[in-house]
Amino acid sequence: MTTVHAQAKAVAEAFAEATGQELVTKSDLKEAVADLKLDILRGLAVAQLALAGLILAAIKFIR
Repeated sequence: MTTVHAQAKAVAEAFAEATGQELVTKSDLKEAVADLKLDILRGLAVAQLALAGLILAAIKFIR
């Protein structure tokens, strides 16, 4: 373990001990972003289905 790595680890541990929270890592952020992307895609799919249903209902109402 390099000196810089050891110092960074010590700082992160001190921060976690002082605040009761841990620092976020890059992999944690990537995972969170991937989850958000999936949620957005699901929301868009639902909105598209709702819009399609609305259009079909409007067409059926007009005829």
